[in-house]
Amino acid sequence: MILLKNHNFIHRSEAKTDIEDRGYTFGDGVYEVIRIYNGAYFMLEYHLNRLQYSLNEVGINYDVESEDLETLLSELLNKNTIEDGAIYLQITRGIAPRKHPYPTNSQPELYAYPIPVSSPKKEQEQGVHLTLVEDLRWLRCDIKSLNLLYNVMVKQKAVDSGAYEALLYRSKDHITEGSSSNFFGIKNGKVLTHPANNYILNGITRIAVQKICKSQGIPFVEKVLSVDELAELDEAFIASTTAEVVPVTKIDDVVIGDGTVGEIAKKLQAGFLQLI
Repeated sequence: MILLKNHNFIHRSEAKTDIEDRGYTFGDGVYEVIRIYNGAYFMLEYHLNRLQYSLNEVGINYDVESEDLETLLSELLNKNTIEDGAIYLQITRGIAPRKHPYPTNSQPELYAYPIPVSSPKKEQEQGVHLTLVEDLRWLRCDIKSLNLLYNVMVKQKAVDSGAYEALLYRSKDHITEGSSSNFFGIKNGKVLTHPANNYILNGITRIAVQKICKSQGIPFVEKVLSVDELAELDEAFIASTTAEVVPVTKIDDVVIGDGTVGEIAKKLQAGFLQLI
């Protein structure tokens, strides 16, 4: 495996992380996971735009365009000859003695490397169950930061309960998103999902779903759903870079629709395959 560290390509055996890297000591950094299909990046421009947004919001002095990151990622893809998978990429504030204020002289540290990812075919065909968990994360979920501890905790809670994913809520009147996915309800032919604000991450697959809805004439409505409204949905699904579009048939004890994968979810899955 070939990795990218800053502007250098190295073998995995050569990879080292300084113990004073602020990504390690503070989670002081941002990241992206970029899907690869048929030997090419999927929606790379959107990932790089979101990466730059996250960098700007946390004040890390790294410019994606001037660093020619797109070219570096293309070289990384070619050196690893990946046909189907993903690239994990993170940029930290850099290496500095452990003090809370931003260091004045540290240089951002870039790491990128391939990770194995494959489409969850069974779940896409049969649908999945979710479990509701209170959303106790910070209020800047629009930043794709390295601070994922609570996401990890609630994902494990889902696993322990036999669910595929945790569905988070701030209050009974405010469903947000999954621990590593965006959530969508379908009612009366309309796709309903949380507005892209600070309470959720605006997923790249969420953007893809919005594009597909537009192309197929399916209304896409940004709306905060309540816990009680879940029982009234005709269909539901989650979407993410690694899961793509996965229908939801049950949330805890609430059966969604008739408990089977719905027609609109199938249309969106087909549209996603066309997009890639």
